[in-house]
Amino acid sequence: MLTTLRRQTAVGLRVLIVMTVLCGIVYPLAIWGVSRIPGLSAHAEGSALTAPGTSQVVGSSLIGVDPVAANPAADPWFHTRPAATTREKGAVLGPADTSTSGGSNKGGFDSGLLAAVQQRRELVAAREGVPAAAVPPDAVTASASGLDPDIGPDYAALQTARVARVTGLAPAEVARLVADHTSGRTLGFLGEPRVHVPELNAAIAAARR
Repeated sequence: MLTTLRRQTAVGLRVLIVMTVLCGIVYPLAIWGVSRIPGLSAHAEGSALTAPGTSQVVGSSLIGVDPVAANPAADPWFHTRPAATTREKGAVLGPADTSTSGGSNKGGFDSGLLAAVQQRRELVAAREGVPAAAVPPDAVTASASGLDPDIGPDYAALQTARVARVTGLAPAEVARLVADHTSGRTLGFLGEPRVHVPELNAAIAAARR
């Protein structure tokens, strides 16, 4: 009986050692090695977004949190789509409450949603100094997550004049930066053209230095 017990104990220890090496050392190293493959490393590190010309991480390229200007009367940033959940109660434009990001699940005929859309339209129109009718749909409708990093070219174009005026950059330079951070349809036919707001704002900040 003792012989059997010793044999079973030895087998159990060998299995423990082998599985510890495989699952605790070999497998993690293999996964780490795969994550270093060119094209995958950025995603493995959280798609970190760095300021142009520096190694300073300023966010994630997958998450668009609406920037808050120190002085709302002199707002130098491009803005993302609004969020259904915001940090401040009653705010309709943002920034998003990242701890509870998500859609409102309200239908198109919900009175509260229609009122929020109208309020957003008026606020954006006042911020950009344009008629309410000039405000594009993605400026007033929240995304499913509230954290989308992209907006449409029309919304970016609407904000260009304000950003140029506040930052002191030439309108042509701001328009060029917008174009540099605009992507076309995926595979040429899927989705719509889009402007990546976090990357664009990082480029604006770098151009102001």
